[in-house]
Amino acid sequence: VIDHPKYQESKRIAIFLSMPDEVQTEEIIKDIFKQGKECFIPRYKPQSNHMDMLKLSSAEDISSLALTCWNILQPSDDDIAREEALAGGGLDLIFMPGLGFDKKGNRLGRGKGYYDTYLERCMKHPRGKPYTIALAFREQICESVPVTENDVPIDEILYEDC
Repeated sequence: VIDHPKYQESKRIAIFLSMPDEVQTEEIIKDIFKQGKECFIPRYKPQSNHMDMLKLSSAEDISSLALTCWNILQPSDDDIAREEALAGGGLDLIFMPGLGFDKKGNRLGRGKGYYDTYLERCMKHPRGKPYTIALAFREQICESVPVTENDVPIDEILYEDC
C-alpha cells in the first residue's frame, strides 16, 4: 500500500479504522502522518446512510475517539472542530473496507450504503471523485458480488498476491 503510486501522489487520504475482521490500517495511518499527508476517517450517522470524512490531527488522535454501538471508533457528534473533507479541499484517495469484492470492482459492504452515498457526494465536489482502493484479504475476492444501481464501483482492490 505504502509503495502504491496513487498513495504516493495523494495528499488528502480517507481511510477506515479497521475492525478485527478487516485488513488492519493502523500502520498505514501512521505512515500518512509520517509523510505529511492529511488523514480523514469516517463518522457514520446511525439510522441513516450519511457519512462524513473528518480530519485526524495525528495517529495518536485515534485514542480520543468515541466507540459507537457498532464497536467502531469515530469522532463524536458534538466534535464540530474537525474539518470535513468535502467542506474543504476534497479527497485524493479513499481506502475502503468491505465484506466481499469481485475483480470488476464491485464491493459488498455491510448494507447501509455509507460509502456509495459518500462517493456520490464526492462527485458533486469541484475536485470530483477520489481514486478508490479496497483493502481485502484474498478470501474476500469472489467471482461476483450482488450490486444495485446505487453501488459505485471501486477503482482497485489490493489483496495479498493480487
